[in-house]
Amino acid sequence: MKTATKQIVLVLAATGGLAAVIVAVAPRPGRVPVRIGTPAGGRVEKTDAEWRAALSEEAYRVTRRGGTERAFCGTLLAEKGDGVYRCVCCGQPLFDADGRYESGTGWPSFFRPTDENAISLYDDHGAFGVRTEVACSRCDAHLGHAFTDGPPPTGLRYCLNSAALAFEPKQPTR
Repeated sequence: MKTATKQIVLVLAATGGLAAVIVAVAPRPGRVPVRIGTPAGGRVEKTDAEWRAALSEEAYRVTRRGGTERAFCGTLLAEKGDGVYRCVCCGQPLFDADGRYESGTGWPSFFRPTDENAISLYDDHGAFGVRTEVACSRCDAHLGHAFTDGPPPTGLRYCLNSAALAFEPKQPTR
């Protein structure tokens, strides 16, 4: 399990003893706040061998190894249908088509998840500086990154890898 960056503040009582411990996510101006989602239906945990057997080579590289697919090459980039985008690893619903928009970045982009608890957000200290990683809260699959340059009403851009998602078209109602 990944751990979010946290700021711990210790407050000492007048007697010099420990009075309280407060744990809070440190504010980061211009970046998406770090938080850990709570998955519906519990966690899904598998061995590395089980993930390798269950996923395509590309889905494994992206979701289990934190990879990124090339821009403008993802299979879901041109998807315009109504439906739900699920985690390719565990099937948890992550994003709805009505929260998707065209960002021009070369990856499917969304301005809100189906449920805040469906995703977890972590600090990613990679080659491009500190970014906010988006992960599935049920199985910790790496999905992509979140940025603060998205459209209203959230101002967020969840920039995701097609290889990390499975699109499920909405069934017509009768």
